[in-house]
Amino acid sequence: MAGNTSLKRIQINKANSTMVIAIAVAAFVFTFTVVAGRSLLNKRAYQSKVIAGKEAAVKQLQANITASNALAESYKTFVSTNENVIGGNPKGTGDRDGDNAKIILDALPSQYDFPALTSSVEKVLTTNGFKITSINGTDDELEQQKTPESSTPKAVEMPFEVSVKTNVAGIKNLLTLMERSIRPINVQKITLNGSNSQLDAVVTAQTYYLPQKGLTIETKDVK
Repeated sequence: MAGNTSLKRIQINKANSTMVIAIAVAAFVFTFTVVAGRSLLNKRAYQSKVIAGKEAAVKQLQANITASNALAESYKTFVSTNENVIGGNPKGTGDRDGDNAKIILDALPSQYDFPALTSSVEKVLTTNGFKITSINGTDDELEQQKTPESSTPKAVEMPFEVSVKTNVAGIKNLLTLMERSIRPINVQKITLNGSNSQLDAVVTAQTYYLPQKGLTIETKDVK
């Protein structure tokens, strides 16, 4: 009788052990399936974002190519006119000559060049009979070279001061010359000393240059 009881207990214990192992295996399989399934879902969501990002980049690139082609055609039309925007000869060499692209660059240079500015002002004034006493200003080239490239650059002020000996009529002519200058000049102050026939005039003004637009290629992290 005792032997039968021991045999049954052994069988029960064996069955319990088998059941525990089976439950443990089932729990492991279930846990692995849940974790693996979640990982696959996360990877699928990530890949979807990557694909969507690539598709958006391709669409933007195609739009940029179309825009660049249209811009190239517009540029050709802009520089091939028989007369430039200020009435000069596109193929001439005079002060008002040159194609429209040259006129625009002369009006708003893409690089900071203070010596070129003073030379231009000196040439215009001396050509029109003004006696220049001085042309002053701060050459800020080193500081301007530190300006980072931008896809949306803004015009930068270039202050200067010119002193001339003239008369009342000359002052009017001087202001007219600056007003009609290809390069935009903002006259801020005029200081006059002397008589109507002999004036020492100091003109404080500023012009501008527009840094060239930089092409910035960006990368984007997909999370």
